[in-house]
Amino acid sequence: MAAGGAGGIPLLLLLVLVVPVPGVLPQGAAERRCFCQVTGYLDDCTCDVETIDAFNNYKLFPRLNQLLESDYFRYYKVNLKKPCPFWDDNSHCGMRDCAVQPCPSDEVPDGIRSGSYKYSEEANNRDGECEEAERLGAVDDSLSTETREAVLQWTRHDDSSESFCEADDIYSPDAEYVDLLLNPERYTGYKGPDAWKIWNSIYEENCFKPQNVKRPLASGRDDGGHTFYKWLKGVCVEKRAFYRLISGLHASINIHLSARYLLQDTWSEKRWGPNVTEFQQRFDEVLTRGEGPRRLKNLYFLYLIELRALSKVLPFFERPGFQLYTGNESQDAEMKDLLLEILHLAKSFPLHFDENSFFAGNKKEAAKLKEEFRLHFKNISKIMDCVGCFKCRLWGKLQTQGLGTALKILFSENLIEKMPESGPSYGFQLTRQEIVALFNAFGRVSTSVKELENFRNILQNMR
Repeated sequence: MAAGGAGGIPLLLLLVLVVPVPGVLPQGAAERRCFCQVTGYLDDCTCDVETIDAFNNYKLFPRLNQLLESDYFRYYKVNLKKPCPFWDDNSHCGMRDCAVQPCPSDEVPDGIRSGSYKYSEEANNRDGECEEAERLGAVDDSLSTETREAVLQWTRHDDSSESFCEADDIYSPDAEYVDLLLNPERYTGYKGPDAWKIWNSIYEENCFKPQNVKRPLASGRDDGGHTFYKWLKGVCVEKRAFYRLISGLHASINIHLSARYLLQDTWSEKRWGPNVTEFQQRFDEVLTRGEGPRRLKNLYFLYLIELRALSKVLPFFERPGFQLYTGNESQDAEMKDLLLEILHLAKSFPLHFDENSFFAGNKKEAAKLKEEFRLHFKNISKIMDCVGCFKCRLWGKLQTQGLGTALKILFSENLIEKMPESGPSYGFQLTRQEIVALFNAFGRVSTSVKELENFRNILQNMR
């Protein structure tokens, strides 16, 4: 899910003399062409870009980065060997930067491998009792009505809390733990028809778009996106939001690839850093015929959606019984405090996205649309198993699961509000996989917003 650029240019030279790109205007205008439209209020939102920049870059990003470096959040279990469910394609990226190095099992903390999230003996006993009740209650008619109802509640899920993603079976022998810090998301060289096929399938088959409406910059006849944006403006807010979330995710990934580009690859060292040319090719207003700034605004839209989910899920993590369990009790307590600090910070954001406008019409039609929304996104999560670059597949799966978890939270607000302060939460649950994906996915978006500040500064200084 990447594209090419200038491979062996030393970082210092790149910042001083950016590789020329055909059609680029004088460099003094470079910053304006990428960012002049990325300002002020966002469509469908009451929030402005400047408020997000200040909040993210100076308050949230440093704390979130520290959290994601902890043991609980750095290990993610994933199956990278699942076959593509949509087309026969055994081709894989043969470049070494596409490879993913899984963790030997003895390097993963015992608490994570054990699957336990509780410290207290009382809590562990209670979990055991609940599991036993779940196992027996479905077939044992001798249980009291109250007990059987409790068992049913444990397994019953409101439609709003159903998964938005095709999650990996973490018990599969092909599922392995990956250290995300040792397998960072960056440019891998994966590009061309294979990468295009992935994004084309996502946009053309899963974003509610009719086939006769061509995406901006699509091959063939292009009217500058006029027909597309006329269509987009006319659809309901939910379908418009769906497209903007996918576009924002795409933009975020492209920013990561531009910010961590392979600038030098010799026998003695590899050097990664910002490739301004690559960034301009993807986001410059002139080079993208106006699309680049729209993509960046969609990134901010994605940021607001995921930030809103974090603010809504605070009660789930505030419960005394919830622990970020790795086996290191003091570190785990410290990380839970940091997690709650981040969530309270998210809640304090002054201009949250108002998700109440979603699915607010006729109840029957709203329920149908919500199910379409969920299934379309679930389909996109399946497409991630078709990505030929394993590192791109890893981060694609993680970020779609993270966004899917954010949507699950937003559509489960009533269930979250009804959670008891102690004991099992029957209506709303998050697995460790969902928790790790949720925060790492938001970490990627937060990093993208931070990287935009860096690119803006570089472009401002180019004369």
